[in-house]
Amino acid sequence: MLDLVLLPEDYAVCRLEPGQVVPTGLEAGKGIVSVTWTESEISIICPARQAPADATVNQPWRCLRVNGPLDLALTGIMAALVRPLADARVNVFTFSTYDTDYVLVPTVRLQEAIAALTGAGHRIDLPPGESGGQAS
Repeated sequence: MLDLVLLPEDYAVCRLEPGQVVPTGLEAGKGIVSVTWTESEISIICPARQAPADATVNQPWRCLRVNGPLDLALTGIMAALVRPLADARVNVFTFSTYDTDYVLVPTVRLQEAIAALTGAGHRIDLPPGESGGQAS
């Protein structure tokens, strides 16, 4: 069983062409922002309100954070989250930081995702005023 936190706003998954400059409009400390560079693209995960205007943007997503920090030697964390979501046919976009893991689910599938995760025994702390405050 994992403890998760549903972050309070919509998120965007964005793509820039390789070599483009990462936009300056991404605000540190204003939600989770993740930037990944590869030879073929730059991916940015950010609050939807911060999505770069010149990017290919897929939104809205909701972001679930695993309460951490997690030990890097732990195994099966993502599998424990993705498996029930896959069984419920909820598509996901995942990413990790040094301290913890994140799962994005489409906003339109949020209630199904919460039901799948709580049905698998995970606890989800919801933002105030959202679907009753806490799902367990």
